[in-house]
Amino acid sequence: MVMPALRAAPVDPRDVLAALDAIRDPEIPAVSIVELGMIGGIDLDPERIRVELLPTFVGCPALEVIRDAISTELGRFGLDVDVEVSFATPWTSDRISPAGREKLRQAGFAPPPHLGSGRPLPMVDGGGLSAAPVVPCPYCGSLRTTLENVFGPTQCRSIRHCAECRQPFEAFKPI
Repeated sequence: MVMPALRAAPVDPRDVLAALDAIRDPEIPAVSIVELGMIGGIDLDPERIRVELLPTFVGCPALEVIRDAISTELGRFGLDVDVEVSFATPWTSDRISPAGREKLRQAGFAPPPHLGSGRPLPMVDGGGLSAAPVVPCPYCGSLRTTLENVFGPTQCRSIRHCAECRQPFEAFKPI
């Protein structure tokens, strides 16, 4: 997981990060926005807390809900809160923390594989959906899974099926 940059100020940055870690993703409440790697940076000064929010997708339908939750949660520190949605640092699925990946799996979602640095995006290098990546079943761990539908309930997920336990499940697309 890439930790957001912190700068010392009157409010303890660790308290701000802990408050952000308490904000659950509205679509997948098993994980926090920090565990998903959506916080790009936190700047503190005597009057303001500024948070750089990295959307998982450009058209993320939960973005305003997350932005409001950040403003509400951090507003408890008694400072102005500025939540800046930024694409300067692109969010990738590699930003999901190990704890976040495990929580996704426990909630029945297959976490995305790590892309690794220097590797092109899977949809560019042919290693994406057309190459039928092996996705372990989050329920039984079997590798005998198949892609059922590239279009899941959100842009970042697809629907897969496990031949072992016969469960359908959602899998995060590597980005």
